[in-house]
Amino acid sequence: MSQPVSSPDLSQIYSPAVLTAAADIPHLGRLTAPMASAQLRAPVCGSQIAVTVDVTDGRVTAFAQEVKACALGQAAASLFGDIVIGLTPTEVAALRGQMAAMLRDGAAAPTPAFEILRAAASLPERHGAMLLVFDATLAALAQITPKA
Repeated sequence: MSQPVSSPDLSQIYSPAVLTAAADIPHLGRLTAPMASAQLRAPVCGSQIAVTVDVTDGRVTAFAQEVKACALGQAAASLFGDIVIGLTPTEVAALRGQMAAMLRDGAAAPTPAFEILRAAASLPERHGAMLLVFDATLAALAQITPKA
């Protein structure tokens, strides 16, 4: 006899910490004359993020984001916005990989702050929304060629 499928605990997934992060997203808007920009949409849930970036000496020096996402996507964008300035494309890619591994395999969070999203691993249909800010930033950064 099969065991009943348990539903995720929504009070843990949409915890006060997640909702607070979702309500306080840093770097909202667009840069006026960005070096690069990208806009992506998560096909499963429809969340959208547009980012604009400037890079100097291989590091993000300015960042802005427009977020139209679920609370989980908003929270991820908020947490990412707190740390993006100063990162290299390689560091952004590593954080994205760590976030995906946390959601998929229960691995360590990219930073302790992202731990608030661990409970959302039980909602695979929302993983794309939580990875969207990383993917959009990487897409924008890919447009900038390093200066020799």
